[in-house]
Amino acid sequence: MAKRLRIGVNALYMIPGGVGGTEIYLRNLLAALAALDRENQYFVFTNRETDSTLVPMATNFQHIPQPIRAVSRPARLIWEQTLLPLKIATMRLDCLLNPGFTAPIVTACPNVTVVHDMQHKRHPEHFRRFDRPAWQFFVWAAVHRSRILLADSGATRDDLIRYYRIDPKRVRIALLGVEDEFFSIAELRGPLRPWILCASTLHPHKNIERLVRVFGRFREIKPDFQLILAGMRGFRASEIEALISRLNLESSVRITGWIPRTELYELFRHATAFVYPSTFEGFGLPVIEAMAAGVPLACSDIEPLRSITGDAAIRFAPDSDEEMLAALLRVSEDSSLVPAARARARQFTWKHCATETLAALTAAAAQSG
Repeated sequence: MAKRLRIGVNALYMIPGGVGGTEIYLRNLLAALAALDRENQYFVFTNRETDSTLVPMATNFQHIPQPIRAVSRPARLIWEQTLLPLKIATMRLDCLLNPGFTAPIVTACPNVTVVHDMQHKRHPEHFRRFDRPAWQFFVWAAVHRSRILLADSGATRDDLIRYYRIDPKRVRIALLGVEDEFFSIAELRGPLRPWILCASTLHPHKNIERLVRVFGRFREIKPDFQLILAGMRGFRASEIEALISRLNLESSVRITGWIPRTELYELFRHATAFVYPSTFEGFGLPVIEAMAAGVPLACSDIEPLRSITGDAAIRFAPDSDEEMLAALLRVSEDSSLVPAARARARQFTWKHCATETLAALTAAAAQSG
């Protein structure tokens, strides 16, 4: 009989409504692990901002709150590197899952760390000058001090190997999933409204300013449409709002900020189309959400979006206004790819992500023995 593992989950990075897609990832991963694994014991370390709703209500999951606020990144990182390892040692854990890029450098058990993307290497210009050194050091440390690394996609796995020159055998892929609610939305779509939805954080690499400019041209052809930007405000929010004002698009471009999932589901239910213009992604979770929800999709022709969507999306070069405009016009009228998109989205499940994650944790714990 296999040994029951004591698995720690380092959720100190998690700020509800403040970390974008990595929050959706963690909530769904933990729920899927709880459904998949009733044997091993899980101990979820959280901060002051995160309440117990993050932790599944399963008998083998335990909430271990820590008296630290993650909104202070320096304080959180110091806690993660000093007091968290002491707590881990007293609890005799078999391994520690770090689902948010960073990990304790010195621990009494093996680390398994999830690296969602390599933007800090690929596009360091998108990071604030005072944030960049911390990203560079702590991710480097996590990569080199973890027994196994998990990447969200093949593109991120390739970047990890390329930039850190590590043994490819140490890096595994755990593709993300899509919530069942999005497949239910597809069955209840309508009444459709002249909305083009973009679920995205307002960060530089998301290419939202170009989208707003192109949407201004789109409205000259289809004046009834609105653009809805749903997601965290991000580093470019002020510039995007200024651009909307400068182009006199205040009445036709709506920025929602971070909203509850139930509100987001309603936006997917009624949107005529979905657009995702990002210039860089580690995975692209909103893309498979749109596919599952049956919303006609236009997205950037980049990896990993190209591999995720296959032939089930209208793709465009993210640096081309003309291609983006043509894609918006087509996706607002053409729903022919929806059946293929829904079928493809079913390949991405949180159960599969949890299975691959558990396999990595089990392997790391076995190697320590």
